[in-house]
Amino acid sequence: MVKAAIIFGFVAVFFALGRLFPFAKTTGYGRVVKNFSLAAFNIVLSPLIVIPVSIYAAQHAYGWRPEWWDGWPGLVLDVLLLDIWIYWWHRANHVVPFLWRFHEVHHLDETLDASSALRFHFGEVLLSSLVRAAVIVVLAMPLSSVVVFETIVAMASIFHHSNVRLPKSFERGLSFIIVTPAIHWVHHHALRRDTDSNYATFLSLWDWVFTSRSLTVRSIEMPVGVEGKHDEDLGSLIARPFPRIGK
Repeated sequence: MVKAAIIFGFVAVFFALGRLFPFAKTTGYGRVVKNFSLAAFNIVLSPLIVIPVSIYAAQHAYGWRPEWWDGWPGLVLDVLLLDIWIYWWHRANHVVPFLWRFHEVHHLDETLDASSALRFHFGEVLLSSLVRAAVIVVLAMPLSSVVVFETIVAMASIFHHSNVRLPKSFERGLSFIIVTPAIHWVHHHALRRDTDSNYATFLSLWDWVFTSRSLTVRSIEMPVGVEGKHDEDLGSLIARPFPRIGK
């Protein structure tokens, strides 16, 4: 409950800031309702599947973890490792066609704001939780590390999807440490070569380390979405990853 309150508080703050100090022109509230509707599926899914899977994985993790990998040093290392994991998981969602079917729902949003950070197909959330469970088991991660990391990632995602206009010098300095809107908006550029770049979620260095950083500079005129496609209604988005139903 505390985590949910923090996340939705963050959404409310950055959504409001994006309306008061927008970087780009905003659209109507119809797509916002659609984004929150997709988020509602995941809110229901979380206590039924996602949380139990994570708890089960933590309880059945390999018991090889050394003593030094505990406390604050262990938590910091866990967050770093999970941040690398989510980088590669995100990248896989763009490379593997089956995973892209689900992740494309997120990218079809043609306007970005804080609500976009909640716009994920429930199938992607489920698949992500299963893969993360394997990581928890192999690395013997305590559930506390996972909860802290997921909270950090949620807040980071809300921030870098937001439509807040930041002072250029401030955002540039911040971008050397974490992913900022200027970085992530390029990832949502409706040009496939940019869509397939800037995969980092929290720490921005991974795109430099793994050579996936785009040199494109964000601009107000930059179209957002999926190249050659347009956003769809809620029902079509839910059915989209399943070709037979989608048709």
